[in-house]
Amino acid sequence: MAMKIKKGDNVIVIAGKDKDKEGKVLSVDTKNNTVVVEGVNMISKHAKPSQVNPQGGIIEREAPIDISNVMYSVKGKGVRVGFEVKDGKKVRVNKKTGEVIA
Repeated sequence: MAMKIKKGDNVIVIAGKDKDKEGKVLSVDTKNNTVVVEGVNMISKHAKPSQVNPQGGIIEREAPIDISNVMYSVKGKGVRVGFEVKDGKKVRVNKKTGEVIA
């Protein structure tokens, strides 16, 4: 099944502790149906000192959130996404206005 949310999209969280927060999608996991959104669902991770992080300590980072809890965002409002075939290509479409999503 085609994913309605892709990496780089602006999304709004519609459920959970970070409801109404907005951010950019950093990654999409199609196998587990999760997305990582910038600044949303932050967790504290304890890291041992390593080559990359010689100091170690507690690191704040984003955790995955279920894709059903986010919605594509246009001008701060969530919109539903559909698919249409235009010029022989399947494209994502904003269901409210009918315009093509890049």
